[in-house]
Amino acid sequence: MVRVLIADKMSPSAMEVFKNRGVDVDVITGLSKEELIKIMPEYDGLAVRSATRPDADIIAAGTKLKVIGRAGIGTDNIDKKAATANGVVVMNTPFGNAITTAEHAISLLLACARQIPAASERTQAGEWPKSDFKGVELFNKTLGVIGCGNIGALVAERALGLKMKVVAFDPYLTQERAVQIGVEKVELEDVFKRADAITLHTPLTDGTRGIVSKEALAMAKPGLILVNAARGGLVDEQALKEALDSGHVRAAALDVFGVEPAKDNILFGTKNFIATPHLGASTLEAQENVAVQIAEQMSDYLLSGAVTNALNMPSISAEEAPRLKPFVDLAEKLGSLTGQLLEAPIASVEFCYLGDVAALNTKPMTSAALSGLLKPMIGDVNMVSAPSIASDRGIEVKESTQDDAKDHDNLIKLVLTTKSGKTYEIAGSIYGGEPRLLNLFGVALDAAFTPAMLYVRNEDKPGFIGALGTILGENNVNIATFFLGRAQQGGRAVCLVSVDAPVSQEIQDQVRQATHVKFVRALHF
Repeated sequence: MVRVLIADKMSPSAMEVFKNRGVDVDVITGLSKEELIKIMPEYDGLAVRSATRPDADIIAAGTKLKVIGRAGIGTDNIDKKAATANGVVVMNTPFGNAITTAEHAISLLLACARQIPAASERTQAGEWPKSDFKGVELFNKTLGVIGCGNIGALVAERALGLKMKVVAFDPYLTQERAVQIGVEKVELEDVFKRADAITLHTPLTDGTRGIVSKEALAMAKPGLILVNAARGGLVDEQALKEALDSGHVRAAALDVFGVEPAKDNILFGTKNFIATPHLGASTLEAQENVAVQIAEQMSDYLLSGAVTNALNMPSISAEEAPRLKPFVDLAEKLGSLTGQLLEAPIASVEFCYLGDVAALNTKPMTSAALSGLLKPMIGDVNMVSAPSIASDRGIEVKESTQDDAKDHDNLIKLVLTTKSGKTYEIAGSIYGGEPRLLNLFGVALDAAFTPAMLYVRNEDKPGFIGALGTILGENNVNIATFFLGRAQQGGRAVCLVSVDAPVSQEIQDQVRQATHVKFVRALHF
C-alpha cells in the first residue's frame, strides 16, 4: 500500500483525494524535526505547505520516500538539492493560488496609493483626518513588474485594466510573450528609472536576493510605491526603511519578509508602510485549489508515474506515461549495459531518438538512460538524481531527434565519448512492446534483455561457441538464449548469453581463459 503523510494544515479535500485514489494517508501536523525523522521511513510521499521544512536529514530518513509535494508555489522550505540527490521528486502547484496572489498584490498597490490602512485606523480612533490623506491616482501611471511569469502576467493584466502602463523585467520573458500580454519588456535598471510603482513576482534565488537594493532604490523615481507579495529576501529592508523615512519612496507594502514569522521587523511602525502576514495565497478558493492539486499530482506520480509541476524531473502526463514506459525501459537498459561494460571516465553522452520515438517526450528517456549509465559506477541513483549527478561529474549531456529511423519504426541510440577521446555507440528499439538491443559498440545483433546475462567479446574463429558452452555446462549454468554478432568474418565478435542465474566471478575467469576470448563480463538487468 502506498502511504502519504500530510504534515501541514491544508484543506480536508487533499485527504479525500488521496483516499479516493487508493492511497493510504495520515494527517499529522506540528511535528518536530526529530519526530518527523522517526516516522519518515513509513511513507512514500510527504505533502507540506510552508511550516514543515524537509531538510537533508528528514529526506535521508525517508528510505521509501519518492515525492515531496508543496501545496503552493514557493519551495524555499524544501532542500531540493538533497531531494534530487536522494532521487525524490519535488512538486509544487504554481497555478493554484496565482489569481489570489495577483489580486493581493493589486490590493496592496491600491492600499498604498490611497493610504487606506492608516486612514482607517485614525478614523476608527475618533479622528476625521481627511486633510492628512491625499492619495495618488494609478490611472496613466507606470507599473514596473519584476518577474513576469504566471502571477506577474496576471498582475499586469489587472494593472492594464486600471489603465496603467506596464513595463516588465524578466530574463525569460520573450518579446512575443510581452506583446501578447500587453507589456513593454525592459531591463531591470529601466524598471526602477521609469516606474511609478513596482511589484515583485520572482522566486528567491542567489540572483534575485536583495534585488531591491539601496542602489536600486536610489535610481528610482521619487514617490515610488513598492509592493512585494512574492518572496521574503527580495527587498533590502534596511534600505527600504531609509527610503520611506526620507520620502523618496512614497509607500511600501510587504506581504513577505526576510525572516518569518515576522514578529519584529525594522519596518514595523514606519510611516506609509503596510504589512500583511504572508496572505498572498490565503483565500478559501486558493487553499482548496492547491490542496486538491497537490494530492492529485502526488497520487498520479505514485500510482502511474505521471509527473506534473516537478522542479527536479521532466514532466510526464498521465496520458503519455503508458506510451513512454517501454521506451523509458529501453533507454534505462541501454544505459545500464553501457555502464556495466565501460570503465573509462565519461566526457559526454548524446542520446539520439529516431523514428516514432522522436515525437515523444524524450526528457524522461534521457533521465532513465543516465540513471542506467551511472548506476554501475555510483549505485544509488535514479531518474530524478541522474541528471544532477552527471552535471556534478562534468559529463556533457546532449539530445538529438530525427524523424527517419531507416530500417526501424523507432530507435534509441547512445553515443558516448570517454575523456581519452574514444567513442562508443549502442542502439536499441522496441519490438512487440519489448526492448531489443540492435547494435553494441559497432557490432549488429538482435538481443533481448534478461535479468542475468553474460557478455563475451571474442575473435570470430571456430571453436569459441563450443568452448563457451562446455564451460557453462560443466558449471551447471543453464543457457536460456544465445545472441551472436560480428563486425566482419573472422574479426571482432560479441555474444550475449541469457542464463538462468548470475554467473560467478570464478566461472567468468574460466571463460576468460577459453580460446579466442578477449573480454568477459556478467550483466544484471
